[in-house]
Amino acid sequence: MHDIDALLQQATQDISTAADLKTLDQHRITYLGKKGSLTACLKSLGTLPPEERREQGQHVNTVKLAVQTLFDEKQKTLEAADLSLHLAADSVDVTLPGRSHGCGSIHPINQTFATLRSIFTRMGFAFMTGPEIESEYNNFTALNVPPLHPARAMQDTFYFRDQRLLRSQTSPVQIRAMAKQKPPLRMVAMGRVYRRDFDLTHTPMFHQMECLMIDEDITFADLKGLLQTFLSEFFATHVKMRLRPSYFPFTEPSAEVDMACLNCEGQGCRICKMTGYLEILGCGMVHPNVLREAGIDSERYRGFAFGLGVDRLTLLKHKISDLRALFENDLRFLQQL
Repeated sequence: MHDIDALLQQATQDISTAADLKTLDQHRITYLGKKGSLTACLKSLGTLPPEERREQGQHVNTVKLAVQTLFDEKQKTLEAADLSLHLAADSVDVTLPGRSHGCGSIHPINQTFATLRSIFTRMGFAFMTGPEIESEYNNFTALNVPPLHPARAMQDTFYFRDQRLLRSQTSPVQIRAMAKQKPPLRMVAMGRVYRRDFDLTHTPMFHQMECLMIDEDITFADLKGLLQTFLSEFFATHVKMRLRPSYFPFTEPSAEVDMACLNCEGQGCRICKMTGYLEILGCGMVHPNVLREAGIDSERYRGFAFGLGVDRLTLLKHKISDLRALFENDLRFLQQL
C-alpha cells in the first residue's frame, strides 16, 4: 500500500505539471495504459494471500479512480486553454475595413451582340438560330459551294463522320429559314462558328452575324442603304464606305465592303496599313441557285445577304489590336472596356 500511495503522489505531480495535451497523454499511458503502473498493480493482486487481496484491490481501484479524475480535469483545463489560443489566433478585428469585391461587366462581344440586336430589331428584322453541328449540305451544298471549293478543305473546316461538321459560317441558319418560311423574309443570324485558324486576327472559334432579306423588289441599292445605316448606327458616327467587286459562291453580284478607318479618318495609319480603309464585311445579291435550292421562285423573288465577324467588329469599335485578348479573360484588359 505504501508503494501505491507513492505512485498516487507521483501521478498527481506529473499530471498537474503537464504543459500540453501531448505530455498529459503520455502520463495517462504511463499510469493507466495497458502496460501502465496501476494496471500492473491490479495484475499482481493474484500473487497476494486471499486475506490481503480484497483490501489491496479496493485500494488500487481507489487510487486508479483518483488518477483518472485528475487526468480528466487536467485534460479539460488544457483543452480550454488550447481552444482559447486558437480563437485568439482566428479572431476578427471588426474595426478593419471589409474586403471589396470587384464588380463585373458585360463582355465586349456580348456588348456588340446587344448593340446589333438593338439596331436590326428597330429595322424590323427577326433573329433566328441554328445548331452549331451542321450537315455538309446546309453548310456548303445548299449555298452553291462546289464540291472542290477551297472552303471545303480539311484545313479550314472541322469535320465529323456522316457528313457532319462544325459550322464554318452562320449561313446554314439562312438555309433553314428559307426552307421553312415563304418570302418576304427579313432575318438575322448570330452565333459561334468554327474554322482551323489561330493568329492575331483569327481564332478557331469566333462569332459571326449574317443578314438576309428576300422580297419581290429588292435591289443592290437597298443593300447599300442598309449597310450605310447599320454601320453609322453601330459606330455612332457617319461612316464613309466603299464597295469592291468580289466573289462568293452564294451571291451574285458580290462585293467586299470597306469603311474609312476610324483611327485616322481615312488619312492612312498603321491600323489601316496606310490605305485609309478597313475591310469590314462581304455582301451581295443572293444567287438564284441558292433561292431555287430552298424552293423559292428566283424569277419572282430576289434578295441580298451580308455577313461579318462580330469579333472583328468589336476590335474596330474598341481599337483592339489582338483578337486573342477577347478570349483570354484577363480582367485587367476587360476592365478597360
